[in-house]
Amino acid sequence: MTVCPLCNGFSEEISQCPNCSSMMEDKGRFTDYFDDYSAYMDIDVMKLFDGMPNSLEKHQCLHLLYCSRCGHEHILAAHD
Repeated sequence: MTVCPLCNGFSEEISQCPNCSSMMEDKGRFTDYFDDYSAYMDIDVMKLFDGMPNSLEKHQCLHLLYCSRCGHEHILAAHD
C-alpha cells in the first residue's frame, strides 16, 4: 500500500496560477469531486476511473489545484 504525501500532510504543493500568478490551493483528491459518494469509495478503485491511464500502476494521486482569485483549475499528479 502506498501513501500520498499530499493527502497525508507530509508535503505541501505550492503552485502559482498560470493566469493571474496567485497561489493555488490544493483542494484534495480529484476523484472526490466526481459525485456525492466518490470520496467514500476505495482510492485504488477510483484510480481506475480518474481519466489518467495507469495512475494505479504508477502510484499517482490526482489532486485538484484551484485559484480562488480567477477560478483556474489544474490537476496535479502527485506520486504516492
